[in-house]
Amino acid sequence: MASKMLQFVKTEKQMPTKRTADERARDFDEIYKDFSKQSAEEQASRCSQCGVPFCQVNCPLHNNIPDWLMLTAEDILQEAYEVSSATNNFPEICGRICPQDRLCEGNCVIEKGFESVTIGAVEKYITETAFENGWVKPAAPIAERAESIGIIGAGPAGMSAADMLRRQGYQVTIYDRYDRAGGLLIYGIPGFKLEKDIVERRAKLLADGGVTFKLNCNIGTDISFSEIRAQHNAVLIATGVYKARDITLPGAGLDGVVPALSYLTASNRKSLGDDVPEFDSGDMNAKDKNIVVIGGGDTAMDCVRTAIRQEAKSVTCLYRRDKANMPGSQREVQNAEEEGVDFQWLSAPQAFVGDDHVDGVLAQRIHLGRADETGRQVPQVIEDSTFKLEADLVIKALGFDPEDLPAMFDEPKLRVSKWGTVSIDWKTMMTDMPGVFAAGDIVRGASLVVWGVRDGRDAAERIHSYVQAELAGETKAVG
Repeated sequence: MASKMLQFVKTEKQMPTKRTADERARDFDEIYKDFSKQSAEEQASRCSQCGVPFCQVNCPLHNNIPDWLMLTAEDILQEAYEVSSATNNFPEICGRICPQDRLCEGNCVIEKGFESVTIGAVEKYITETAFENGWVKPAAPIAERAESIGIIGAGPAGMSAADMLRRQGYQVTIYDRYDRAGGLLIYGIPGFKLEKDIVERRAKLLADGGVTFKLNCNIGTDISFSEIRAQHNAVLIATGVYKARDITLPGAGLDGVVPALSYLTASNRKSLGDDVPEFDSGDMNAKDKNIVVIGGGDTAMDCVRTAIRQEAKSVTCLYRRDKANMPGSQREVQNAEEEGVDFQWLSAPQAFVGDDHVDGVLAQRIHLGRADETGRQVPQVIEDSTFKLEADLVIKALGFDPEDLPAMFDEPKLRVSKWGTVSIDWKTMMTDMPGVFAAGDIVRGASLVVWGVRDGRDAAERIHSYVQAELAGETKAVG
């Protein structure tokens, strides 16, 4: 079977066809077209089938990438999907939005000199083919269990845990404050990276498999945390982190200086057909405005590229480090540059100016000094380097922090770290409260979707062990 592999020496790397910048800037559709069958097989055959697959080692899910690449090259796609989905609950989502250039593809052993295998695009092709052929099935446990699990949060960690637990026969209920399942997959990530029907399709699959969703449900108001604990054998907290990090600069309170998630949520809701007053009024709409986005991560890239599609007059990204030190995906930076975003590297905001509404950003040039204890060079302001950017809307994409869950849940026994994340025993993933577990961003801080999926899978395993141990203890006590 290996005869078709190791084709990297004569077959060049190829990404799926990318729509032109002018074309894609006019809508929120995904920018990459799907691989054809021939292209997927050719690109999969470039895999070297190395003895130590660094792509797999550096994938948070440790996906069996060489195996499903080989199966794709051999046109054994149903088995390729089975191998792919064995370690990943949402391969169609990870294939689209994982920063492969930093993870699997960035660690491909043939990358130096030959360029990496296009792993993400092949993963997407495999899963979409599986959906088209009806190979993707809802959970169908061999036997139903009486025990129930409550999950707070319908994001990647919560949904992956629900999938794993449901497949073992547990009765699973997911509680979420929003009106749709998916968390940031629905409201935080723009459609040009992840079209919303992809997320809705996966949520429906979970529901068809017996997972109960209780949406528009705020813990602490609609239902108490203690009530949820009383109704279930175990509870998983997977709320994610949504509190925007702020910036304390003069003028930060002016109208027109907004958090990234508020801006992206308004845009995504509009694309979904919702009534969005703050968008219609122009408060969260970039049309005909000078936009300045502050930040250098993937959320900042989502904001600048969204503003382009909303027909902004100009879009500028202000980041205090250089391009090489940017935390966001380099592919996203390239896409943004192609679409017309102006990057002001080595620049940091000094103040927001305007009367009642922002009309500009004062910024200073930055020099990267010596490295600190983390190994990153420390940004230092260059004296007398102030310049002004016109701005009708400033979007702060500075990252996210956890909300005060003990206060929200009215549960002072829920211990949190100095960063506000929920504290757990990493071996058991359980909090100080028996039967209460936590996973995903609410534990590790704002991170990648793929880490949320991994944490959800791990939490499901620990919850299963806990519930079975509790049942064994009850049986022993009765006996």
